[in-house]
Amino acid sequence: MLQVSLNTFEALGGLKEVKLYVHEVIREDAHLLYGFLQQEERAMFRSLISVSGIGPASAIAALSTMKPAELQDAITKGNVGALQKIKGIGAKSAQRIIVDLKDKISSQDANFDIFGAQNNTVRAEALRALRNLGFDPRKAQKVVDEVLDKSDESVKIEDLIKQSLRSL
Repeated sequence: MLQVSLNTFEALGGLKEVKLYVHEVIREDAHLLYGFLQQEERAMFRSLISVSGIGPASAIAALSTMKPAELQDAITKGNVGALQKIKGIGAKSAQRIIVDLKDKISSQDANFDIFGAQNNTVRAEALRALRNLGFDPRKAQKVVDEVLDKSDESVKIEDLIKQSLRSL
């Protein structure tokens, strides 16, 4: 089954053929697929799930409530109230989204895909693994970001975790 945002669902209308951009989430208990009509929407989804405490369900809810450009605007302007209107996003989560993504998004134009959506997914998975191993989330985030800065674009998650563990 492929899950899509409400915006993508509405845009599909009566189309017979479409090209969807897919993001796969592999967990111990499930393999989930998320589909997006635009690359910008998928990139925003990937950015959102890179934020600690924001999972795929919250990211889909955000993209069902607002278009990627509206989310970008709310994040760059620090509009906590706009983000709180999203189901499942409270004040703390909204602030965390703004803090984690403001610099990344504001330094780019509307094409979010250029700021490393692949690395954001790998980063989120590495941070989740290190957190599960009991490391301090802030210290782990700092180390993972340092490793990513030194690595090439196609770093594997296993390598990212190993290099991060060496620095922790």
